[in-house]
Amino acid sequence: MITTSVRPATGVRLASDSADFARLGLNPLRAEVFEDGLRTDPNRRGSYEWWYFDANLDNGAKLVVGFYTKNPATPNTRLAPFVTINLDLPDGRSFEKTFAADATQFSASAEGCDVRIGENRFSGDLQTYRVAASIENVTVTVTLAGTVPAWRPATGYEMFARNGVEKTFAWFVAVPNGRVEAEYSVDGQVERATGIGYHDHNWGDAPMRELMHNWYWGRAQVGPYSLIAAHITAEKAYGYEPLTILHLARDGVVVADDGTKVAVSTDRIGIDVSTGKPVADALTYDYRAGPDRFTITFEREQTLLRTRFIDVVPPAAKVLARLMRFDAAYLRFAGTLVLRRYLDDVLVEEHTETKALWELMYLGRTRALES
Repeated sequence: MITTSVRPATGVRLASDSADFARLGLNPLRAEVFEDGLRTDPNRRGSYEWWYFDANLDNGAKLVVGFYTKNPATPNTRLAPFVTINLDLPDGRSFEKTFAADATQFSASAEGCDVRIGENRFSGDLQTYRVAASIENVTVTVTLAGTVPAWRPATGYEMFARNGVEKTFAWFVAVPNGRVEAEYSVDGQVERATGIGYHDHNWGDAPMRELMHNWYWGRAQVGPYSLIAAHITAEKAYGYEPLTILHLARDGVVVADDGTKVAVSTDRIGIDVSTGKPVADALTYDYRAGPDRFTITFEREQTLLRTRFIDVVPPAAKVLARLMRFDAAYLRFAGTLVLRRYLDDVLVEEHTETKALWELMYLGRTRALES
């Protein structure tokens, strides 16, 4: 049911009432192709946008590709597009590549997903996507066919209110889960593989570090279930208020997608030496609705990627970033995911996925260790 609520003077909310849908021009009953098109003015300072793809391939490789209008951690610039490829091979080799383009090398449609940065292209129609990217000695070509319909939590807009002004972070999941056919090459050595993939799209109108302190995000296929889980902690100015999002589907049919019914807990938190950020070895989402209960636990076994944003901001901005004590970091993890389903507190299903991927984006200043 869509309700109308009073806007808070300060706080965090998921835009979900009828006025929100009408103001944003969105259909509350279905996602539409234009929602995966360009949603911001990429030359406006403070705005940012990206299109993301990841895949676990059946041969053990892991692939992540991102197309960006600019660095989302430091968006107070005009258009500064770039593409990233992260490829982890079954033999243990890892490749992290970035192609920074000129503004003239960027184009994107507002009618649907068709993004070009240099010779790289990300395109699709909510059902089938093609991603083609080549940076230095790494080339990837991917086809992604959705098996779960496109989805967004309510409108997909997370609203951060302060002093009566709302700022936006938006999230649209074009392919919550899909089949992947991939071809990739390193130094001309071509490999082909199939697997499970995912594609989402994010954008906003204010620097993320002003709104969000940190988030955990992950997605996986585990047994007959596909899932997306996110736990966002707002910045200090918004009281470190949490916002949780969950999308859980069984055989392509959604069985849980109400984040207000989820409790999140972390365990075995330690400091990552390279970034200085607190990292949980265990992260659990506990969903309860009447007699139904799902617990989803991510167990970290490996850190695939560590990025300190101070290391990737333009040279001219480094001095200012240090003066601002800007110490944002991004970490990507691999490990085991265990999903348990209970009915009236009796365990009725349990499934394990040993190749789960999830991330921690830590934008704020490091807080003291929690439990």
